[in-house]
This record gives sequence, structure tokens and C-alpha cells, in this order.
Amino acid sequence: MHFSNFATRYQKSTGTVRLMEDLGAATSATGSICQLGGGNPAHIPEVEALLREAMADLTADTQAFGKMIGEYDAPGGNVAFRETLANLLTEQFGWALTQNNIAITNGSQSSFGLLFNSFAGSFPDDSHKRILLPLTPEYVGYFDVGLAEQPIFEGRRAEIDLLPNRQFKYRVNFDGLQLNDNHGAVCVSRPTNPTGNVITDEEMAELRAACREKNIPLIVDGAYGLPFPGMIFTPATPVWDDNTILLLSLSKLGLPGIRTGIVVAAPEVIQLIQNNNAINSLAPSRLGPTLLTPLLQRGQLQNICEQLIRPHYEKKRDHALSVIEEVMSDLPVRIHKPEGALFLWLWFEGLPVTSENLYQQLMAKGVFVLPSRPFYPPAQSSWRHQDECIRVNYAASDETVVKGLTEIAQVVREQFRNAAALVAR
Repeated sequence: MHFSNFATRYQKSTGTVRLMEDLGAATSATGSICQLGGGNPAHIPEVEALLREAMADLTADTQAFGKMIGEYDAPGGNVAFRETLANLLTEQFGWALTQNNIAITNGSQSSFGLLFNSFAGSFPDDSHKRILLPLTPEYVGYFDVGLAEQPIFEGRRAEIDLLPNRQFKYRVNFDGLQLNDNHGAVCVSRPTNPTGNVITDEEMAELRAACREKNIPLIVDGAYGLPFPGMIFTPATPVWDDNTILLLSLSKLGLPGIRTGIVVAAPEVIQLIQNNNAINSLAPSRLGPTLLTPLLQRGQLQNICEQLIRPHYEKKRDHALSVIEEVMSDLPVRIHKPEGALFLWLWFEGLPVTSENLYQQLMAKGVFVLPSRPFYPPAQSSWRHQDECIRVNYAASDETVVKGLTEIAQVVREQFRNAAALVAR
């Protein structure tokens, strides 16, 4: 069987492929497993009960249910959902949106693929542009979507501020930002996956000003942010303007299985999304928008985020931090200040092995985490810090988190002891 050059990008394992394969492996395993690696949200009983109620209402409405499963939606996505969301965002943040500023995709990963390849790669004037990531590490799912032969991502090393309680925080190095004609767009996630970092309002203002000055769009990945699911534990102001492309998702509300991504952007970008949907999938799914529209209309979704989702993850975060304090007190570990999302980013300073090697050792013991290197663009220059961190998802049960973090501590402790023994010889 002969494949085209296009197919070669799907013939090898990547960070994204491994992330999802690990989720499947952990789900199907018969032995003891601690799944701290994937991006699955927590099963919050109170939230799932409300979603089941909304689904029951939907299935009881013969006409609405029939349309949802039996008719294509518009290429831009469900009109009622887009209108409702536009009104909500306008009322809540003063953004003056209409349905023409919103499009639905079959998951945020689909949104990334289209947008990154629309603003980076080869251009009619024979130039080649890249997506600039001003604060790496960044989301592993970005790096595999490029269709161009040349790399389409350019990352900037984060500045590190050391904080009390063995924490640290990444900060944008604006002195080294240097936007130019080789950049097609700038992208940040807020909160950041993998670190839980929330770029400050001041950093966002400076990024927006720099992008507007160079006429370069700013892509903000808000999959964990505002207005939903609201997994931000520090003061942060949502931003949007006609030079900003905001990406939202229903996944972290507890709905990853229905694959619903949302793009909020200028109408010309929305038209691009609509055409892509029509060409590549005819239309996006109706399930997510149909299910959530009544919750948006009643103002119920905001209450779910504020009263159930955010407090749940804050409690889970605090529990994980207390476990680390107990089981890793003797280890040289720093934790990125967990300001949002559902991850802890652990930095083992001077780790004798790479995080990839640590990942393999932990997986052999049934503990799934993610190593740090895949969260950096492949072309980024060498930096030892890139190989000293792991991402831990704390959304699992408390028992799983305790067991997994204890095993991580034991394996890391053994690595430092082995290294010390070699030096002593």
C-alpha cells in the first residue's frame, strides 16, 4: 500500500497520539492503574446529575430530539446556541457580539488545526510564517497539526520566578518577544495546559498591544477558562476584540465525549470556520449546542461553573498539594503555582534522568503522567529544564492521587539515590 506525503504525518507516534493512547491503555488495563496523565475532567456527581436532567428534557421533547439526531446543523453550528452565547458574552463582558462572531467545531483540536494552518505555513508571496508561543511550555496538542513541510511553531523560553512554599511561576519575557513579519499569529492558553499558569492581565494587555501593532492576531485558548468551565483560581479578566480569536470548549464542563469546540472571532475568521466545516465534515455536531442552550438561556451554566466546578477543582488541587508536601518533603521538587486548569506541573531540579525516562519507569508501575519535553516545540533550543518536569492530572479520585504521587516520589527518590551512589564511587 502506498501513501502520499500528506500521510507521513500520521504514520508516527507524537505527543498527542501518546496522550490519547495512554488514556485508552489505562482504561482497558486489568491491573492496578493510577491515571494522572490524560486530560479527562473529573466526574462531578452534582454536575452530571444536572446534565442528565438536561438530556432527559431533551429526549422528552420529540421535535427537538428529532432535529438533533436527524438533521444537519448550519455549517457554523447551531444558530440558537450561537445567538444565546453571543448575548451572554455581550452582557457579561461587553464584547458586542452576534452569532456572526461565533462558530462551532467538532472539538478544540479541530479549531487549532484550521486556525494554525490558516495563519502559518506557506503564503502566496512565497513567505513562510509561524505561530509564536510567547510562553513555553505549552499545550502538547498544538504541535502535531501543522500541514507545512517546515515547522510552523516558534516558542519562547519562559522566565521563571521562584516563589515561597517551593512554588514557581512562568512569566513572558517581553524583551525577547520580538514580533516580526515571520509571525502569522501569537497563541497562548489561559489557564495554561500543562502548568496551570494564568497569564496576568498586565501580560495579556502587553501581548494584545504588541499583536495589534504588528497586525498579527492573538489566539487565546480558553478551554479551562472563562466564561466556562471557569477553572481559574486567581483574579483574571477575560479579553476579546476584533484582533483576538478566543477558543472555548464544552469538554472541561464534563462533556469531552460530545466534542464541541467554540470559536469567537471576527466574521471573516468565522466564515473560514464555516466553510471548513462544510467542506470537511458538512456540519458540526448538534448534540453539545442543543444540550447546553437551555442551561445558557436560564443562566444555569454560570451557576454550575461558579458553585460546583471551580470549588471542586480547588479542593482537588489543595488535596494534591498537601499530598506532595507529605510524600516529597525530602525531594528537590518545585510546583508551578496552580492558578487554574486541573494539572500540577512538577519540576525536579537536577533530575538525574530525563522526564521521558521517568515517564517510562512510572508507566511500568502503572502510573500514567506526561513528560515535559513534548510540551515544547521540536525546534526549540536545548534547555535542561525541558527534561526535568512532569504534568500530573489531579482530577482523579483522592485515593488514586495519593497512590500515584507516592509512587512518583518513590521512583524519583530512587533516581537521586542512584545518582548520589555513582558520584560517591
